[in-house]
Amino acid sequence: METPNNSCFHPSYFLLVGIPGIEHLHVWISIPFFSIFLSAIIGNYTVVLIIVMETSLHQPMYIYFTLLAFVDLILANTTMPKLLGIFWFQYNSIGLHECLLQMFCVHAFSTIESGIFLSMAYDRYVAICNPLRYSVTVTTRVIVKTGALAVFRGVLYILPLPLLLSSFHLYTSNVILHSYCEHMAVVRLACADVSFNDHLGMAVGFMVLVMDSVLIVTSYVMILRSLLRLTSDARLKAFGTCVSHVCAILCFYTPILCSSLVHRFGTSVPHHTHILLANFYLLVPPLMNPLVYGIRTKQIRARVRRFFY
Repeated sequence: METPNNSCFHPSYFLLVGIPGIEHLHVWISIPFFSIFLSAIIGNYTVVLIIVMETSLHQPMYIYFTLLAFVDLILANTTMPKLLGIFWFQYNSIGLHECLLQMFCVHAFSTIESGIFLSMAYDRYVAICNPLRYSVTVTTRVIVKTGALAVFRGVLYILPLPLLLSSFHLYTSNVILHSYCEHMAVVRLACADVSFNDHLGMAVGFMVLVMDSVLIVTSYVMILRSLLRLTSDARLKAFGTCVSHVCAILCFYTPILCSSLVHRFGTSVPHHTHILLANFYLLVPPLMNPLVYGIRTKQIRARVRRFFY
């Protein structure tokens, strides 16, 4: 249905290319993608089940783990089933409204995950810098409020993007050179002035990636200052509680940062590299978070051993 001569038309559906430029390798690429997807699903479901079943884990830190696992499950299921359908069955068509919904889910839940990491940084800050008031400050009510705020912020930031795109009825093509309905990949096809959409997308990315990163780094600078005042044994114990969180933060923000830098400045980088990076930042956190928290958290690790043995 791609239109000739780049004339504008109203598409009834879009066509997702997958990984453009290396379509002949789709079957082989699907093997690691499917393995990562399956591992992420099993890992996050395991974390959720263990925390829900084990009453001793009904504590603020583990509730945040559960929220993170739920978001990771949604993120993984938003893009990967469709991408595997493209790889295996060339099922690359996607309806206009379905495309906009996928766009919203991808960007909104990535924003929500960033908000959860910010809340977890606050949790660690209170636990280490003001431990005597931890049980009073970080309560279930506070967790519910911070979780609701993360969801509200994600919807508030991202909802305008698909709403603005829904007002565009004419496109130069219905072929999206991407593996999912990424915002800018769809915007570039619109027969209209998309400068506002471009600037809005950059503003949202700045508010989420830069501002959340700065706040998280600030909290850990203050945590580090508090750790230096402790004795060596207490410092080691407190530091151990932060390692898993820091590792999870790096797994989340590093792929996003690399993808953003390559997208903005990597003009000589092949297009399929851009698309692979855009998929990695949706797949790496759901895969790594259960491993990081499962390995670093003694209670979860012990519960997993009891479950299997």
